[in-house]
Amino acid sequence: MTGGTHEEFREYVVARGPALLRAAYRLTGHASDAEDLLQAALVKTYLAWDRIQDRSALDCYVRRAMVNINISWWRRRKLEEYPSEEIPEPVLADGLAHLPEQVEQALDRLPARMRTAIVLRYYEDMSESEIATTLGISVGTVKSTVSRAMAKLRGDLVLAEPRPRHLEPQT
Repeated sequence: MTGGTHEEFREYVVARGPALLRAAYRLTGHASDAEDLLQAALVKTYLAWDRIQDRSALDCYVRRAMVNINISWWRRRKLEEYPSEEIPEPVLADGLAHLPEQVEQALDRLPARMRTAIVLRYYEDMSESEIATTLGISVGTVKSTVSRAMAKLRGDLVLAEPRPRHLEPQT
């Protein structure tokens, strides 16, 4: 890679790094894993830099690399979740103030494939067919995975019901 190309890549990483790191975090659910994932994807991007003709598609290239690398990592991991006879009690929210943190925690509790489908659908705004292509699964599997993930999130995010207002009769 030439010095100018190296500088162009460095400028890209400086400009887009934070947004890409957020996407990596949403895929992995852990800050250190997200950093590792982004670094691995950026290494692949750096090595392919001269072959990438459309610079406007760089974010797509890096996100696709992150998804592919993350899938490879899933396949190497042993099963870490085991069935339980007890169903945990849903966490009750103490208002809407902590909702972003609760959503983040609920996403973290999803299995990796469900979390990835949700992130790609709602955070990266990908269509079901784009997600299917990215993950190498059918559109039907994407639909059912997203549906089951949303059901789990709804069950996990129990919000306090608003108090009914009593209307006072006016005299």
